[in-house]
Amino acid sequence: MTRLGHRIAASTVWEILNAAGIDLAPRRSGPTWRQFLAAQAEGIIAADFFHIDTALGKRLYALVFLEHGTRRLRITGVTAHPTRDWAVQQARNLTSDLGIRMESLRFLLRDRDGKYGEAFDAVFQSEEMEILNSAPQAPRMNAHCERIIGSIRREALDHVLIMDDAHARRVLAVYERHYNEHRPHQARNQRPPDAHKQPAAAHDLHTHRVERTRILGGLINELNRPGFGRDLRLWL
Repeated sequence: MTRLGHRIAASTVWEILNAAGIDLAPRRSGPTWRQFLAAQAEGIIAADFFHIDTALGKRLYALVFLEHGTRRLRITGVTAHPTRDWAVQQARNLTSDLGIRMESLRFLLRDRDGKYGEAFDAVFQSEEMEILNSAPQAPRMNAHCERIIGSIRREALDHVLIMDDAHARRVLAVYERHYNEHRPHQARNQRPPDAHKQPAAAHDLHTHRVERTRILGGLINELNRPGFGRDLRLWL
């Protein structure tokens, strides 16, 4: 009718579609995926698996969780056999460790790896969380988790010969503590995930003593001023 020169009001179109039982078209303009992640960051926790090859040729798998809002890292376990039952247990351990902080989380973001399964999702759905599955072969949809896995490799695993799963757990536990308590993040205005204050103001290094703590045999160095606590460390 429009092509014939008739002017049709929007209300008329709606009445015709409604009478025919046809729903309105979905919204065609809206937030991009990046905008959605930024807007919902405080309520998103992401999960991903990554593998570790030992010095003896054995392949291990670790499961990591990353809270988007705080950038807090959780490495829940390491195993040579990442079954669905094992993944479910890691999910239960995480929800137990987070406690009341689970109330602030609304979404679990993960890929479509078959290691998860319905029981894994059910653990989070029981906490009234929604499962967000990334598109197939689209790792950038879970970019925060992919980035932290890259950091773990570049800053630790690429420089350490992992002997077995117990050794991997120890190394990853040390790195997790360093990441959460000391490592600054641009997204948090150079604060570590567990820090609630801004970094202490810089002081003259000639008059103020600096203490260095070596992590993973000196692979990582943490610098702080003795007596001021972890929230007032010297950041470089």
